[in-house]
Amino acid sequence: MTVSATEPLVPPEVSSVRIETDRLILRQWQQGDLAPVAALRGDVRVGETLGGTLTGDQSHAFAQRMAAEIAARGWGFFAMEDRRSGDFAGFGGLRPVPFEAAFTPAIELGWTLSPALWGQGLATEAARAASGFAFETLGLDEVVAYTAASNQRSQAVMQRLGMVPDPALDFDHPRLAPDHPLARHVLYRLPRP
Repeated sequence: MTVSATEPLVPPEVSSVRIETDRLILRQWQQGDLAPVAALRGDVRVGETLGGTLTGDQSHAFAQRMAAEIAARGWGFFAMEDRRSGDFAGFGGLRPVPFEAAFTPAIELGWTLSPALWGQGLATEAARAASGFAFETLGLDEVVAYTAASNQRSQAVMQRLGMVPDPALDFDHPRLAPDHPLARHVLYRLPRP
């Protein structure tokens, strides 16, 4: 049996959301996303901000988990497609924070882009669209974003979105060793406008 590159990774249980911006499409994961997400998560530049790189199998498992979450609730961390080229651009969107912390339960606004697309405003564009969906469609009162204290690039995106830092809730990421250089994370909040 031949599997199409546009075949979803999981059978859709519910109709999943598709968010479009001027330059991006945030959509359900497809078979054709597996190789580019493995390349993305295997890139040392990306791993420098996410606590390390992933193997191909780990990247595929991640994509399958994200696809299953979208199939279950209709939204999540979507695959991002560059509308200009049709290429995989990264992933991002919204998902429940997957660990316990002083600020949970909460919905995380997140993004990870291919390094070739950094510096073009695409992360801000995707995050603005996802936060609009969070407030206008889901009716959320707030979303949060967090990143390693050293990740100035992501913090700049958070600031462009109008997110406000909450230093009282900065934390050591529970999925990183306490002595890991990226363990300390900063928390930003974005209330409903």
